[in-house]
Amino acid sequence: MRKLELILDGELMQGDDVRALQQALEGRGFPTGGADGTFGAATDAALRAFQLSEGDLLVDGQAGPRTLTRLGLTQDPALPSVADRVTPLIVARMLPTAPIGNIEHNLEPVLQGLRHFQLTDKPMVLMALATIAAETASFKPIDEYQSRFNTSPGGHPFDLYDQRRDLGNRGNPDGASFKGRGFIQLTGRDNYRKIGTEIGHDLEQYPEQANEPAVAGLILACFLKHKEISIKTALLDHDLALARKLVNGGRHGLESFQTAYLRGEKLI
Repeated sequence: MRKLELILDGELMQGDDVRALQQALEGRGFPTGGADGTFGAATDAALRAFQLSEGDLLVDGQAGPRTLTRLGLTQDPALPSVADRVTPLIVARMLPTAPIGNIEHNLEPVLQGLRHFQLTDKPMVLMALATIAAETASFKPIDEYQSRFNTSPGGHPFDLYDQRRDLGNRGNPDGASFKGRGFIQLTGRDNYRKIGTEIGHDLEQYPEQANEPAVAGLILACFLKHKEISIKTALLDHDLALARKLVNGGRHGLESFQTAYLRGEKLI
């Protein structure tokens, strides 16, 4: 039998705390084999079944703050935050090629974005920083570069994006207007409109704002928030390639992402 590995109100949950967890699970129709105060296989299975049934909880068999809140055992769903422990020097060790001036200028806007979307637990902070390492290694918001994937031979910049209906573009000059920008390379009219609405900025009307550090930090965090449970599930399985794919859609920058994430795990 194993003890619960989560802390509630500063104390390791065991005995009466586990019994309360078991009673709460049983009360919602998830049998634990009896409320005996011991966290065994039956309690683990019941807890995972409850998490799965909720649809938006990480299915990890851990009675974390969000799970305990859903079960009515605490009123504070906040996950432990590491944001205050992340310093420019730590990030510089994660991204050794990034100019320290860029890190000092842009780190706080990134952290503020994560705080806004309640993503300051260690896995999501590492995910954000490693994503920047893969997307914009210099640790500053940037414009997408021209390439054969976005610009035809002899064509005007980003002409291959102009008619991309999957991005919501409506023809020239949408390709250039809604090219990739920011820490995470937000691309396409639809994405500028949708993300802009969620963060309170009219990015469809003013797309250049996506490169302002405070706005870029919110965009990054908003995008990660959409994928939070899927990303955490991949990280729980130590599948960094899948975590990266959930953001990028492929393997671009995977080596940089993995290196930064693994370094950060040891530093934060």
